Amino acid sequence: MLPDRERHVVAVLALPEVVGFDLQIPPQVFGTAEDAGGPLYDVRVCGLTERVPSTAGFSLLLEHGPEALAAADTVIVPGTHYVPARRDGVLPDDLLAALDTVPAHARWLSICTGAFVLAAAGRLDGRRVATHWARAAELRRLHPHLEVDESVLFVDDGDVATSAGLAAGLDLCLHVLRGDHGAEVANAVARHLVVAPWRDGGQAQFIDHPLPAAGAGATGAVRAWAAEHLDQDIDVAGLAARASMSVRTFTRRFRAETGTSPHAWLVAQRVARARRLLEGSDLPVDRVAADAGLGTAASLRAHLADEVGLSPLAYRRRFRRRGA
Repeated sequence: MLPDRERHVVAVLALPEVVGFDLQIPPQVFGTAEDAGGPLYDVRVCGLTERVPSTAGFSLLLEHGPEALAAADTVIVPGTHYVPARRDGVLPDDLLAALDTVPAHARWLSICTGAFVLAAAGRLDGRRVATHWARAAELRRLHPHLEVDESVLFVDDGDVATSAGLAAGLDLCLHVLRGDHGAEVANAVARHLVVAPWRDGGQAQFIDHPLPAAGAGATGAVRAWAAEHLDQDIDVAGLAARASMSVRTFTRRFRAETGTSPHAWLVAQRVARARRLLEGSDLPVDRVAADAGLGTAASLRAHLADEVGLSPLAYRRRFRRRGA
């Protein structure tokens, strides 16, 4: 096990009333991340006071005070109802002084309305940021110089990253973990938490569509088959025939169940498979494209650039699994 002084220190700043759901995300994600050498992070939940009330009817008794910020490599501010930041867009002197002790190299993350705190501290000036869609107008009113994007799950701006509300904090933390230690470590944590290992930051915060219809008309079995045969020539007509439906009926039911069209779903599945192959194999790019059903390396490059803004080789370098 790495000694504490060699582990990356994550300071989670709890401000009253802290959103309990948000607060638990960083310790769960970073606190369970490990490799053969043991835990990779030293997670310290801290606050200005020993006792911090939450929005969920309980209070926290913290082991760390503001001094934890001075040792931080990453500072995370979870969602909060903290009045100075949420109502007035300012921070009191004691909190500003504590934040000033954060080392210059540290990165800053916020989950949900934690963005109000980072904005009031001046850490988001001139940046595109995310917050809970229902609080975006409030953040925009208090800080009109920010580019508030309520349509995405998270925004990664290098040394500063912000997420939308609640569960989007999981997506941001897994994204950061993936960038720090690769897909294998991040996927292991996601499996432990029983959540999806990857949702792209540009994905919409929510999809408003009816629940899928139950019974023989469901497209789940066809989707499962397609996901296992992505390297084959699959089209909507073939999927509809496999489901014993007309193309029109199949397309309508598919969209009702997934919120997207069969073609868009197929492309997304193929890109996801290509990403897994880039992360975990030495296959050349043209072979990855073929095995994922994307045809050519040029097609893979175009789709990957649209989704994550990286070329296949750049993606492989960034998210390469350890030991692959």
